[in-house]
Amino acid sequence: MKTEVKKLGTNVVEVNIEIEEKVAAKEYEKACKRIAQNVNIAGFRKGKAPKNIIEKYVGIDSIQREVLDSVLPKIFTDVIKENNYELITEPVLLSYDFTAGQPCKVVAKFELRPEVKISAYKGLTVTAEEYKNEEGALEKELERLADKYAEFVKVEGRKTNDKDIVMIDFEGSVNGELIKGGAAKNYMLDLGNSTFIPGFAEQLVDKETGKEFTIKVKFPQEYHDEKLKGADAEFKITINEIKEKKLPEINDELAKKIGHFNTLEELKADIQNYLDGTVKAENEKRAYEAIFSKIIENSEMEIHDEMVTREADAIIADLKMRAKQRGQNIDASIEKEGIENVRKEMAAEALSRIKNSLVISKIAKDENIQVTAADMEQKFQEVASMYGIDKAAMLKEMYKNVNLIQSLTQQIISEKVSRFILDNNKVEYKK
Repeated sequence: MKTEVKKLGTNVVEVNIEIEEKVAAKEYEKACKRIAQNVNIAGFRKGKAPKNIIEKYVGIDSIQREVLDSVLPKIFTDVIKENNYELITEPVLLSYDFTAGQPCKVVAKFELRPEVKISAYKGLTVTAEEYKNEEGALEKELERLADKYAEFVKVEGRKTNDKDIVMIDFEGSVNGELIKGGAAKNYMLDLGNSTFIPGFAEQLVDKETGKEFTIKVKFPQEYHDEKLKGADAEFKITINEIKEKKLPEINDELAKKIGHFNTLEELKADIQNYLDGTVKAENEKRAYEAIFSKIIENSEMEIHDEMVTREADAIIADLKMRAKQRGQNIDASIEKEGIENVRKEMAAEALSRIKNSLVISKIAKDENIQVTAADMEQKFQEVASMYGIDKAAMLKEMYKNVNLIQSLTQQIISEKVSRFILDNNKVEYKK
């Protein structure tokens, strides 16, 4: 076998491979026999059809592809080892010439991991804005918890105010035509926290119960229903009932309702522990971002456009998946804007992701940061707890998905590198 490597550009090489005629012919025969074992051809038992019949039945091109799929992985591996390459993606087959009686010629493209040079990633001193809980955070958290256990008490003999919860009948129309889905009976609406059309709840203040009245509103231009965007509408309203929010006293009884607490002091201690943990986690996050930003500044690497495009496509695919999980479809929006324009919008984020990933890999390699069996065991346990599933069942499914295992491995490496960066650099917090 002969190989010749040519540099195509930044971190991309072309590999020309020539497989000897005898070797190619032998592999071709093997491929014919393998295919014969898996196809049913009239007049022949499985595995007994001659080569010329197999060629006619499945096509010479298919047999040649079978040969290449069989032999190229090892050939590519040998080329990678011989040249000490570190690939960023799988090799790409560009072309091949598989003429009978001649050597098989293959042209492939290897995309190499960009070389990363970091002038310094240890012993740095950076500044970060210090995070602190707002004044009275403990009391505000207690008030928020009390609000969750509030009761709504019916009131009579007065008009509505902007803090009331009201039970209403309403019917909406545009130009005299009823709005589809724009009517309801005894609907509960919080006047202080309304998500209705702007101006709707505000016009229900200072109103009496049992009397019908009409309000006018304008639908927002960005409203989801095309027919109603920017439309002027009228709603007939009747307020059936007014309720006030009655907050419970913040005491031992409330603490017992909220969780496994016997006293208010126990609840306060738990809240304070949570608040302290939030401060610590946020400041650690800010410290890491400040240090890592400095490390990126200290780094040099050449990244070609194809890498950025591929990462941008991955971001777009992720956006589509997340939209789908929310019951949305953004394909039409992307098509309207044009995929090339969307890629350009994503280019900066894509480039940042690539740089971050390459720098993390470089530090992990230089510091010999590796994933151990114990690391994987802990990560599996975390994932199982997060999704509330049996660990054994989760492991069984995970080992079927190589990409998921790789993703978890990368998460562990990133976490270890993050810890290393925080432990080996200094942050001075500013208020």
